[in-house]
Amino acid sequence: MGDKARKSELFEEFARVGKAMANGKRLELLDLLAQGERSVETLAAAAGLGLSTASAHLQTLRQAGLVTTRRDGNRIHYDLAGPDVLALYSLLRTVARERVAGVEPKRAAYLGLEGPRAAEEEVAREDLLARSRAGTVTVLDVRPGEEYRSAHIPGALSIPLDELSGRLNELPEGAEVVAYCRGAYCVLAYEAIDLLRADGRPARRLSEGMLEWRLAGLPVETAAA
Repeated sequence: MGDKARKSELFEEFARVGKAMANGKRLELLDLLAQGERSVETLAAAAGLGLSTASAHLQTLRQAGLVTTRRDGNRIHYDLAGPDVLALYSLLRTVARERVAGVEPKRAAYLGLEGPRAAEEEVAREDLLARSRAGTVTVLDVRPGEEYRSAHIPGALSIPLDELSGRLNELPEGAEVVAYCRGAYCVLAYEAIDLLRADGRPARRLSEGMLEWRLAGLPVETAAA
């Protein structure tokens, strides 16, 4: 029959992962780390957290084996512990969307899919990769520069969303632009498409984003800081 106490101890170890992920802000930190390594300070700022609160959340994730750390002088950098963590985080979102009734309406409200955006045509990953290699499209990364430097689609041009309106002249005239950001639940690319179309430029959004691109095993590049 086995030792029930030891079985309970085993399942409590499994539960450590679930407990670590059972917090919205910790999931947001995992979402940010899905883009690449980040310092505590930049993670705190991006997640809208105080430094001590962000550090406490990150320690919980580290104790559950979900993230790793690297020291650079006085700064601590965090990263996902491995591709299995990325896959787990992605699967959690998929299950929640399919099984939890509140996810889809909240997703649509956050991404602005209750209006014209709902009918927008997206570009599939494989199609974008082929067109990028052929030079028939301008691939635009609208994430913060630090995320672009960590990993981006080969040949992509980096213009963070908050700089885009002042840097439109850097985009080739007449060429279709395909914008992307963090993933399926990231609003940055949607807002970039709105801005580009208001300027009269042909633009579409990559289906999903960098998280899904990496999970699919498609090629990425890094850039020097």
